[in-house]
Amino acid sequence: MTRVVLASTSRYRRELLARLLPDFAVDAPDVDETPIAGESPRDLAIRLASAKAHAVAASHPDAIVIGSDQVAELDGAALGKPGSVEAARAQLAASSGHTVSFHTALCVFDTRSSAMVERSAIDCTQVVFRRLDAATIARYVAAEEPLDCAGSFKAEGLGIALFERIESSDPTALIGLPLIALAHLLREAGLPLP
Repeated sequence: MTRVVLASTSRYRRELLARLLPDFAVDAPDVDETPIAGESPRDLAIRLASAKAHAVAASHPDAIVIGSDQVAELDGAALGKPGSVEAARAQLAASSGHTVSFHTALCVFDTRSSAMVERSAIDCTQVVFRRLDAATIARYVAAEEPLDCAGSFKAEGLGIALFERIESSDPTALIGLPLIALAHLLREAGLPLP
Protein backbone atom coordinates (compact mmCIF):
# COMPACT_ATOMS: atom_id res chain seq x y z
CA MET A 1 0.00 0.00 0.00
CA THR A 2 1.31 3.46 -0.92
CA ARG A 3 2.06 5.74 2.00
CA VAL A 4 0.75 9.28 1.68
CA VAL A 5 2.14 12.09 3.84
CA LEU A 6 0.61 15.55 4.17
CA ALA A 7 3.35 18.16 4.65
CA SER A 8 1.30 20.57 6.73
CA THR A 9 0.40 21.68 10.24
CA SER A 10 -3.00 22.97 9.08
CA ARG A 11 -6.00 21.26 10.61
CA TYR A 12 -8.06 22.57 7.69
CA ARG A 13 -5.87 20.71 5.18
CA ARG A 14 -5.99 17.54 7.28
CA GLU A 15 -9.79 17.68 7.38
CA LEU A 16 -9.98 18.23 3.62
CA LEU A 17 -7.54 15.43 2.75
CA ALA A 18 -9.56 13.04 4.92
CA ARG A 19 -12.39 13.47 2.39
CA LEU A 20 -10.22 11.77 -0.25
CA LEU A 21 -8.04 9.39 1.74
CA PRO A 22 -8.95 7.39 4.83
CA ASP A 23 -5.33 6.85 5.84
CA PHE A 24 -2.42 9.26 5.63
CA ALA A 25 0.39 10.58 7.82
CA VAL A 26 1.03 14.21 8.72
CA ASP A 27 4.44 15.77 9.13
CA ALA A 28 5.24 19.42 9.80
CA PRO A 29 7.52 20.98 7.18
CA ASP A 30 10.36 23.17 8.38
CA VAL A 31 10.29 25.85 5.69
CA ASP A 32 11.12 29.54 5.81
CA GLU A 33 8.03 31.24 4.39
CA THR A 34 9.65 34.64 3.91
CA PRO A 35 8.88 36.00 0.43
CA ILE A 36 11.76 36.65 -1.93
CA ALA A 37 12.10 40.30 -2.98
CA GLY A 38 9.87 40.95 -5.99
CA GLU A 39 8.14 37.54 -5.71
CA SER A 40 4.45 37.64 -6.62
CA PRO A 41 1.90 36.10 -4.24
CA ARG A 42 1.18 33.41 -6.87
CA ASP A 43 4.86 32.51 -7.25
CA LEU A 44 5.29 32.50 -3.48
CA ALA A 45 2.46 29.97 -3.09
CA ILE A 46 3.97 27.71 -5.78
CA ARG A 47 7.47 27.89 -4.29
CA LEU A 48 6.29 27.20 -0.74
CA ALA A 49 4.08 24.25 -1.72
CA SER A 50 7.06 22.63 -3.42
CA ALA A 51 9.45 23.49 -0.58
CA LYS A 52 7.10 21.97 2.00
CA ALA A 53 6.73 18.73 0.02
CA HIS A 54 10.48 18.43 -0.50
CA ALA A 55 11.28 19.22 3.15
CA VAL A 56 9.01 16.45 4.43
CA ALA A 57 9.98 14.01 1.66
CA ALA A 58 13.52 13.94 3.04
CA SER A 59 12.14 12.01 6.06
CA HIS A 60 9.66 9.88 4.10
CA PRO A 61 11.26 7.83 1.34
CA ASP A 62 8.95 5.55 -0.62
CA ALA A 63 5.90 7.77 -0.15
CA ILE A 64 3.75 10.34 -1.89
CA VAL A 65 4.15 13.67 -0.12
CA ILE A 66 1.59 16.46 -0.51
CA GLY A 67 2.65 20.06 0.00
CA SER A 68 0.26 22.98 -0.23
CA ASP A 69 0.38 26.69 0.41
CA GLN A 70 -2.08 29.53 0.04
CA VAL A 71 -1.29 33.20 -0.38
CA ALA A 72 -4.01 35.84 -0.39
CA GLU A 73 -3.46 38.89 -2.59
CA LEU A 74 -5.05 42.33 -2.35
CA ASP A 75 -3.97 44.97 -4.87
CA GLY A 76 -0.78 43.03 -5.68
CA ALA A 77 0.31 42.62 -2.05
CA ALA A 78 0.23 39.40 -0.04
CA LEU A 79 -2.09 39.18 2.96
CA GLY A 80 -0.77 36.91 5.69
CA LYS A 81 -2.46 35.31 8.66
CA PRO A 82 -3.45 38.20 10.94
CA GLY A 83 -2.41 36.69 14.27
CA SER A 84 -4.25 39.36 16.28
CA VAL A 85 -7.73 40.84 16.49
CA GLU A 86 -6.43 44.25 15.43
CA ALA A 87 -4.68 42.86 12.35
CA ALA A 88 -7.77 40.82 11.39
CA ARG A 89 -9.97 43.90 11.61
CA ALA A 90 -7.46 45.89 9.51
CA GLN A 91 -7.32 43.17 6.83
CA LEU A 92 -11.10 42.99 6.58
CA ALA A 93 -11.39 46.79 6.44
CA ALA A 94 -8.86 46.85 3.58
CA SER A 95 -10.73 44.05 1.76
CA SER A 96 -14.12 45.74 2.14
CA GLY A 97 -15.63 46.40 -1.30
CA HIS A 98 -12.62 44.82 -3.05
CA THR A 99 -11.66 41.52 -4.66
CA VAL A 100 -9.06 39.36 -2.94
CA SER A 101 -7.32 36.61 -4.93
CA PHE A 102 -6.41 33.40 -3.13
CA HIS A 103 -3.58 31.48 -4.80
CA THR A 104 -3.61 27.89 -3.53
CA ALA A 105 -0.71 25.79 -4.79
CA LEU A 106 -0.24 22.03 -4.63
CA CYS A 107 2.83 19.87 -4.98
CA VAL A 108 2.61 16.09 -5.04
CA PHE A 109 6.14 14.72 -4.68
CA ASP A 110 6.47 11.00 -5.38
CA THR A 111 9.57 9.49 -3.73
CA ARG A 112 8.71 5.86 -4.56
CA SER A 113 11.35 5.64 -7.28
CA SER A 114 14.70 7.20 -8.03
CA ALA A 115 12.96 9.47 -10.56
CA MET A 116 11.17 11.33 -7.70
CA VAL A 117 8.41 12.83 -9.80
CA GLU A 118 6.92 16.19 -8.82
CA ARG A 119 3.42 17.12 -9.98
CA SER A 120 1.93 20.52 -9.28
CA ALA A 121 -1.15 22.64 -9.72
CA ILE A 122 -2.43 26.04 -8.67
CA ASP A 123 -5.93 27.37 -8.14
CA CYS A 124 -6.89 31.02 -8.05
CA THR A 125 -10.12 31.84 -6.26
CA GLN A 126 -11.53 35.37 -6.40
CA VAL A 127 -13.41 36.54 -3.31
CA VAL A 128 -15.47 39.68 -3.84
CA PHE A 129 -16.17 41.35 -0.49
CA ARG A 130 -19.29 43.38 0.14
CA ARG A 131 -18.85 46.76 1.81
CA LEU A 132 -18.20 46.13 5.51
CA ASP A 133 -18.61 48.69 8.26
CA ALA A 134 -16.49 48.65 11.43
CA ALA A 135 -19.31 47.18 13.55
CA THR A 136 -19.82 44.28 11.13
CA ILE A 137 -16.09 43.56 11.07
CA ALA A 138 -15.85 43.68 14.87
CA ARG A 139 -18.85 41.32 15.29
CA TYR A 140 -17.42 38.88 12.77
CA VAL A 141 -13.90 38.79 14.24
CA ALA A 142 -15.31 38.36 17.76
CA ALA A 143 -17.63 35.56 16.65
CA GLU A 144 -15.23 33.47 14.59
CA GLU A 145 -11.72 34.54 15.66
CA PRO A 146 -10.14 33.95 12.20
CA LEU A 147 -6.64 34.80 13.44
CA ASP A 148 -4.99 31.80 11.77
CA CYS A 149 -6.57 32.36 8.34
CA ALA A 150 -5.06 34.35 5.48
CA GLY A 151 -7.52 37.12 4.67
CA SER A 152 -9.02 37.01 8.20
CA PHE A 153 -12.09 34.90 7.48
CA LYS A 154 -13.37 31.33 7.35
CA ALA A 155 -15.39 30.75 4.19
CA GLU A 156 -16.58 27.41 5.56
CA GLY A 157 -18.13 29.26 8.51
CA LEU A 158 -19.70 32.63 9.21
CA GLY A 159 -17.18 34.37 6.93
CA ILE A 160 -19.37 33.47 3.95
CA ALA A 161 -21.68 36.34 5.00
CA LEU A 162 -18.92 38.87 4.25
CA PHE A 163 -18.95 38.28 0.49
CA GLU A 164 -20.80 39.43 -2.61
CA ARG A 165 -19.60 36.29 -4.41
CA ILE A 166 -16.82 33.73 -4.81
CA GLU A 167 -15.46 32.84 -8.24
CA SER A 168 -13.73 29.47 -8.21
CA SER A 169 -13.32 26.23 -10.09
CA ASP A 170 -12.87 24.29 -6.82
CA PRO A 171 -14.83 25.18 -3.66
CA THR A 172 -12.27 23.47 -1.40
CA ALA A 173 -9.37 25.60 -2.65
CA LEU A 174 -10.40 28.60 -0.58
CA ILE A 175 -10.26 26.47 2.59
CA GLY A 176 -6.66 25.55 1.75
CA LEU A 177 -6.48 22.35 -0.30
CA PRO A 178 -7.99 22.17 -3.82
CA LEU A 179 -9.33 18.63 -3.79
CA ILE A 180 -10.35 18.51 -7.45
CA ALA A 181 -6.78 19.26 -8.56
CA LEU A 182 -5.33 17.05 -5.83
CA ALA A 183 -7.47 14.08 -6.86
CA HIS A 184 -6.22 14.52 -10.42
CA LEU A 185 -2.56 14.64 -9.31
CA LEU A 186 -2.98 11.59 -7.05
CA ARG A 187 -4.59 9.59 -9.88
CA GLU A 188 -1.65 10.58 -12.10
CA ALA A 189 0.64 9.21 -9.39
CA GLY A 190 -1.24 5.90 -9.55
CA LEU A 191 -3.46 6.12 -6.48
CA PRO A 192 -6.91 4.66 -7.10
CA LEU A 193 -9.55 7.24 -6.22
CA PRO A 194 -13.24 7.14 -7.13
